[in-house]
Order: sequence, then C-alpha cells, then structure tokens
Amino acid sequence: MSTASVLIAGSGFGGIALAIELKRAGLHEFTVLERAEELGGVWRENTYPGAACDIPSPLYSFSYAPNPDWPRRYSGQAEIHAYLKRVAAEFGVDRHIRFGTEVTSASFDEERGMWTVETSTGETFEANVFVPATGQLSQPAMPDIPGQDSFAGPSFHSARWDHDADLTGKRVAVIGTGASAIQFVPEIRKVAGKVTVFQRTPPYIMAKNDTVYRRWHRFLFRHLPVTQLLGRLRIWLLAEYATFAMTGHGALTKPFELRTEQLRRRHIKDPELRERITPRYPMGCKRILFTNDYLPALASPNVEVETTPITEITPGGVLTQDSVEHRADVLIYGTGFAALDFLGPLKVRGLGGRDLAEVWAKGARAHLGMTVPGFPNLFWMYGPNTNLGAGSIIYMLERQARYIRQAVEHLSRPSVSYLDVLPEVERKYDEEIQARLADSVWTGCTSWYRQADGRVSTNWPGLVSEYHLRTRRLRLSEFRTVGAR
Repeated sequence: MSTASVLIAGSGFGGIALAIELKRAGLHEFTVLERAEELGGVWRENTYPGAACDIPSPLYSFSYAPNPDWPRRYSGQAEIHAYLKRVAAEFGVDRHIRFGTEVTSASFDEERGMWTVETSTGETFEANVFVPATGQLSQPAMPDIPGQDSFAGPSFHSARWDHDADLTGKRVAVIGTGASAIQFVPEIRKVAGKVTVFQRTPPYIMAKNDTVYRRWHRFLFRHLPVTQLLGRLRIWLLAEYATFAMTGHGALTKPFELRTEQLRRRHIKDPELRERITPRYPMGCKRILFTNDYLPALASPNVEVETTPITEITPGGVLTQDSVEHRADVLIYGTGFAALDFLGPLKVRGLGGRDLAEVWAKGARAHLGMTVPGFPNLFWMYGPNTNLGAGSIIYMLERQARYIRQAVEHLSRPSVSYLDVLPEVERKYDEEIQARLADSVWTGCTSWYRQADGRVSTNWPGLVSEYHLRTRRLRLSEFRTVGAR
C-alpha cells in the first residue's frame, strides 16, 4: 500500500506533534517546512527576559515524552525550547524539517488530488495532505498608534526582543499588560532607571505556585514515573474545573476572584494604584495571568502605571490624552499576537480556486477546528476554536495529530484521492460551538479571543476531555470521499 504524503507548515509544538504521530504510526512520507533556521515556534521566537510558560511543565509536555529533568514546575523559555528540540531528535522527526523555507501559498489540484505549496525560496512542493501548523500566537500584533515610526530610540515587540538595546539606567515605556509584559516588566525594572507601564485594561493576576525541582524530585520522576504522572493529572483536573467555571458556571470563579483581590492588597499598599489595576470585568474573560513578581514590581519606586489613553508616539516618548508627554529612551510593545488572523500572509486556494481568506472573511471556522468545506485534504493544527482558557494546548495538539493521522491512513488507500468535509457538518458544528460560546465568560469583554463583531473564533467551549472524545475517531460519514481517477 502506498503512503499519502504530507506537508506540514511550522515546527512548533503543533508541527512536531503531528510529525511524531505520523512517525510512530509508520508513516514516513512527510516534510516539515520551517521559515526559521531552527525549530521551536513561539519558544524559539520569544526570548524576552523572564520568558516562561504559565502551565506547569508536567502538563505542558507530550504525554508520551515526560521529562524527569525539568528544572522547576514552571519552566522557562530555554528549557522548553531545549525539550522540544530533544524530543524531535529522539523521535527522528528533525530529519524531516526543511529550514529557511517559509510557505507562501498553497493550492489544491482537484484532478490529481494534490496540494501544490510554494515557498519563499522559490521551491515548490507537492503532497496529498497539507497541514498549516503555524499556531494562533505566531504573528506579533502592533497597536495602531500614530507616530510609531518617529520614535528616536530603540523600539521593538516583546516577541522580537532587541537584545542589543541596553536598558541600564534608561527610561523604558512599556505598552501593554498581557502575558509577556507581566513576565518581562519585573526583569527590566531591575536595571532600568524608570519603567512606565501603559495599561489599557488591568489583568486578573493569580499567584504562580512555582517549585524548584530538587535532586530528589528528579530521582522520583525518573525512577518512579507515576509521581510525575499524578502531578500531571492534578493539574489537568484543576484546568478542567477552571474551564467548567468559565463556560457557563461563573459563580465557581468567585473564590479565585477573592484570591486575586487578596494578592492586590498584599502587594499594593497604595490604594490609588490598587484601584487602577483592579479588573472590572468577569474573571476569565481575558487571559488570567500567573506571576509572583509582577504586582511587587508595580509597587517598586521606579515603576509607574499609566492608564490615560495613548494618543501618539513622539520622537521622545509617549503622548497621552491629557496632553502629557511621557519621556522614554526605549519603547517596548507587549501587545500580544494577531490570534484571530489564522492565515497571516499565507494564501490558500481550494476547489475551484476558492480563496480561504474570502471564506473566512467574517471569521475563521472549521469542523473540529481542523477541516474546512471546499478545501480537501487540508487540516489545521491549533485551528479555529481550539485554544484554551485553561489547560495545556499540547493536550489538544496530540488529539488533533491523532485525528489527522487517521485521515492520512485513509488517504493512503489507492482508491481514495481526497476527503472534503461536508458543508452541513461544518455548519452544524459551528452553530453549536458559537451557541455554547455565547454562554461563556469570553463574551463579557473585549479580548484577543473575540472579533470586533463579538464572534469568538479562538476558544474551545468545553472541557478538553470532550474534545478528546469528539476527535478520537475520524468519521468518514462527515466527509465527501472522492476516489482516485
């Protein structure tokens, strides 16, 4: 039996998860196309000071590749990047990666049942199956503020950190208070002369129950793996509880809200500052942030929190609506990612030349977050409505990889040319997902989870255990199967 060929775009956790799943199933006809010169996705790109994961490492790792050597419960960027590179090498999928090769466009040939993929190098690749695995957090989002190009000093996004910019003794302006900013602000304030944090909406802050793993921890993890497995299970159950609370059972978040209030009172003694950083929206509507040093950093004498809206970037700093210019030597954008733009610069054409950008003009949508009608043999990793408000995305990626692997196995039959998910299946699924999301906490405020028209295109509305069951088996009845010609 011949094997269907697969092209995977991206070598972050999603791309590597699928590559390993294929390899473990004995499917070796796949190539990973990576724009950079090294694998790693967000864990290669985000090298800002203090970069770390806010999901404990026992859960933020592949279930089949536990790591007994994590240095701490919440590992940093370098350790996570090293883990992903090591696992890719151990399973032999690193040999399938073509580095320095960015996918620019992909089009489906109906007659041949093949995807033709064009790249930045001018090379063209062909395969039966095309899998974008570029993730929801790969494109830095820059705010639309007049005068950004006029700033005289170094300015950069946290995901493109300028390590040559010396912050020692400098006045640093930080725009944004998201997951990256709450990690790098406590670090840069140690060397900067002054840090001004421009906050639009305050985040909910939870304590990070971190632990440095000692030698005896690692001995137990290595020689009695069930100890690490039990830790993983505990974190998984807590995340399921948090998700249950955020998807229609808001009363269950009250204990957590009280805890965030306690933390603010403990670390912020200035009542005016404490009022400024107190959220006024339902907990979980925006991403909940875990940190032990952000609130103490805000209370330090060389950090100022500015909540007046920004009107303009000037050569010398940041101008706010009250006509005050906040002088700065360095400008750092901690403004997150364009999570709603699933395609980015990638152009995808399906049956009859259909443009996926046009199909998704009102918001990205896909059956089970993976398949789109009219785009046969196209499967997304970390696609629409598969992000999590709580828990590890790696759990979701493993389930998607399993589902896609089943599709590849079916497409390896000589009698099958392509699978095209039925429009009515995708439509019914999307209607269900959006109806459930309407009752979730994520509709209660403006966030990167939500489009301007209110549609939530990023998040999964249920428990991850439900997603596990719904993706456990590829249901061929949900697809139009076209035979080989």
